Amino acid sequence: MAHQQTASEVHGDTRTAPVLLVADPDECAVQELAVALGREGVSVVGVSDGAQALLQAGALRPDVVLVSATLPIISAVDFVRAVRLSGSVPVLLGVGEGHAEQAVQALGAGASACVARPYRVPELLPFIQGSSSGQAELRRVLTVGSVELDVNAYQVRVGGQAVHLPLREFELLHYLMRNADRTVTREQIMRNVWHSTHTTSTNTIAVHVKRLRARLGDEDDTLIQTVRGVGYRLITPVSTS
Repeated sequence: MAHQQTASEVHGDTRTAPVLLVADPDECAVQELAVALGREGVSVVGVSDGAQALLQAGALRPDVVLVSATLPIISAVDFVRAVRLSGSVPVLLGVGEGHAEQAVQALGAGASACVARPYRVPELLPFIQGSSSGQAELRRVLTVGSVELDVNAYQVRVGGQAVHLPLREFELLHYLMRNADRTVTREQIMRNVWHSTHTTSTNTIAVHVKRLRARLGDEDDTLIQTVRGVGYRLITPVSTS
C-alpha cells in the first residue's frame, strides 16, 4: 500500500512526526489520505484488514488508529476491544451511511470517536495533533442552547434528555452546530454531510432538516432557520440571564 512505512522508520529515537495507523480495505482512500496528511507532517501506515491492524498497532505504537467500520477479517468492533485490553491509544472509527449500529458498538467497546468516511483531513487533524502533543482531549461536546452533541459518544441531548438520531441526521446536526450562527448553503451541506458534489437532491436535505427539527422539538423553526434560496442557519439562543 502506498506511503506505508516500516516500524523502524516511524518508531525510533528520532521520531517526531505523529503516526497514524489506517486500517481500511479501500487502498485508494488510504493512499489519498496518506498524501494529504503527509503535507501536514503526519506519517501514515496503511493496512487493509483487522488482523494486520492488530499486528501493526503493537509493533508501531501509533499516536492514533483510524479503522473503517467495514474492516474485514477482524471487525472494527473486535479490533477496538482487543486494543483496549492492552493500551489506551485513541481509536477513530470511520463511518458512512448505514453504519450507525457499528458506531454504537465500537463506541461502547472503547472507540474514541467516529469520523466521516470518506475521510476529511480537517476532521482528522485535531485528533492526531492533540494526541501527538500529549493533549489527547478527545472528548468533544458541542452545545448550542439546550442542544448538546457529544461527538465521541455519538449522543445528542436536548434539555438534558437523550434524543436518538440516525447517523445522517447526527452528521447534519454536527455540521450545523460547528457552523452555529452562520448560513451554510445547500451545496456546502451536500459536500460536507453527504460527501457529494451533486446539488440536484436539495429536497433530500429539506426532508432531513424537517425530521431533525421534529426530533429536537424545534416546532417553530427558531433553532434551525431556513435561509430562503440559500440554505440553513442554526441559531444560538440569546441568553436572558
